[in-house]
Amino acid sequence: MSYASLSVKDLTSLVSRSGTGSSSSPKLPGQTRPVKVITLQHPDTSDDARPPSIPFDDILSGWRAKIKRMSLVDWVETLFPCFRWIRTYRWSEYFKLDLMAGITVGIMLVPQAMSYAKLAGLPPIYGLYSSFVPIFVYAIFGSSRQLAIGPVALVSLLVSNALGGIADSSEEELHIELAILLALLVGILECIMGLLRLGWLIRFISHSVISGFTSASAIVIGLSQVKYFLGYNIARSSKIVPLVESIIAGADKFQWPPFLMGSLILVILQVMKHVGKAKKELQFLRAAAPLTGIVLGTTIAKVFHPPSISLVGEIPQGLPTFSFPRSFDHAKTLLPTSALITGVAILESVGIAKALAAKNRYELDSNSELFGLGVANILGSLFSAYPSTGSFSRSAVSNESEAKTGLSGLITGIIIGCSLLFLTPVFKYIPQCALAAIVISAVSGLVDYDEAIFLWRVDKRDFTLWTITSTTTLFFGIEIGVLVGVGFSLAFVIHESANPHIAVLGRLPGTTVYRNVKQYPEAYTYNGIVIVRIDAPIYFANISYIKDRLREYEVAVDKYTTKGPEVERISFVILEMSPVTHIDSSAVEALKELYQEYKARDIQLAISNPNKDVHMTIARSGMVELVGKEWYFVRVHDAVQVCLNYLQSSSLEDKKPSFLRRFSNNNGSSSYNDLQSYNTLLKEPLLPVEK
Repeated sequence: MSYASLSVKDLTSLVSRSGTGSSSSPKLPGQTRPVKVITLQHPDTSDDARPPSIPFDDILSGWRAKIKRMSLVDWVETLFPCFRWIRTYRWSEYFKLDLMAGITVGIMLVPQAMSYAKLAGLPPIYGLYSSFVPIFVYAIFGSSRQLAIGPVALVSLLVSNALGGIADSSEEELHIELAILLALLVGILECIMGLLRLGWLIRFISHSVISGFTSASAIVIGLSQVKYFLGYNIARSSKIVPLVESIIAGADKFQWPPFLMGSLILVILQVMKHVGKAKKELQFLRAAAPLTGIVLGTTIAKVFHPPSISLVGEIPQGLPTFSFPRSFDHAKTLLPTSALITGVAILESVGIAKALAAKNRYELDSNSELFGLGVANILGSLFSAYPSTGSFSRSAVSNESEAKTGLSGLITGIIIGCSLLFLTPVFKYIPQCALAAIVISAVSGLVDYDEAIFLWRVDKRDFTLWTITSTTTLFFGIEIGVLVGVGFSLAFVIHESANPHIAVLGRLPGTTVYRNVKQYPEAYTYNGIVIVRIDAPIYFANISYIKDRLREYEVAVDKYTTKGPEVERISFVILEMSPVTHIDSSAVEALKELYQEYKARDIQLAISNPNKDVHMTIARSGMVELVGKEWYFVRVHDAVQVCLNYLQSSSLEDKKPSFLRRFSNNNGSSSYNDLQSYNTLLKEPLLPVEK
């Protein structure tokens, strides 16, 4: 008898001589109960059927539906997020906590703001200006209730680096003008990204890159402030080598008084900070540390008048006045730094805000948060502020002080305003080394060596990213460090996408569950059948890799194979496609080519459980008809049972390799209706179940 000419009736007689009834059907060895193979419903590909939608259309339709559902209150809360907490404010419960948190952060912010302004190469008063208007604006437009915004060390270093490349340090007026213009540009970029909901773009930068960048930047920041301890000027640079060379070259100008005062204040700051962290009842010490350092340094300078210790000097008194940037000549030059500061705002500020929101159990949208930061910077730039963003340390203090709403930020802003109105005459006696000690104390916590140790232990690839980013930032500057870190981060993303995880599946003993044989060594495969799961979308960039791996599995000897009929070659390849979320036209064409290769080698391709979109793409490409509708299955187990039955039926005759053509018609495709009637006769399991 020719196996190529076997009919469905002939094969049915091999499986069951008396119809579909299990009670009268003679059982093959190991058969225990009847099972019906679940029929996969193929999609309608006619011209009348709805064509695949463009994702952009889905996004727009989702926005339109959301807008229609929004009430007037929803619109007000969207435009002014502060109304969310104003409407539900509990004065008796919240006000005292907000008041204490606002005062605590304000006391911490006054000296920090002046210190960070010096780091940015600006007069200390501009640190206070940057802590005044942006705080009030953010309280209205920001959605976080604990985030403390204002000048931060990393942004201040970026500002200093950007301005140093444009203007000489002696051109103070130009420095101030460029810093204010930079705040405007940063605000505009943040608003644009928030309105267009583009915050997701920064997700491609890994946390290890950010950690490496901030760690290296913290070292550079600390070294740049050493000059106030040593008593002589050092080179202004964002690279570690020129800083170290300059420090060594000027060693003969070293002065003891500023070094001793700065070191004493730094030790006091560190002790207070660590005691405040370690003991909850003493957490106020952490917030009071910067003010303590300022008071101590100012007292010593006022009483002893040491000539070698430089002071801050005269600071203008009063609130900032409204002024619009006079020139945009350098706007194009400042755009890269603006984009970098915006990235820092998304990664750090929005990340902190979301973490605090989750901890305090309220919802926060990252895009509206970014918009709030943008508005704060735009309006702040109109009142002489340089770029502001969320501070990790001050936000942590705000949260530890149990701030409940944005009212705590308003109270902090009031404290800054009072300082501008009444305390600036006292600020002129603050030693420069005291401000430097505050900066060094603040950035010491940014050197994330714990993260490096963790990455080394957990993921060597991320540790490599951390090392590359931190090293390039230290030796080649901030911009190069960021570009290299982001470049390597994207390279890893592309590599992962182009080389997806592919697993060979085996059946867990006593079940119908199929899992990765490397993860579950007890799982077994079947002779003549390879089950492959692709754990990623399939598209033009990874289809070649997938095809190469499938060819390897076809010829590789599988040491896990322990079950099934005695066959010498692979006859079936089953693709488990449930993890595949998308497939493009290039991938479909490549799969068609792979099918033709398999067909030439007498191998049948079967596909299991494609999702709706993937199934529609495959169907519209004509691949369903090419492979045969009967070779698409809902479950991997169904596909395996069908393939096993073909193999066993072949073994009952003469094990000729032409069994794949036993149902074939002239074009090599089986009759779908015939096979469906055959499927109802399958028995499960076709092999003995393990005891």
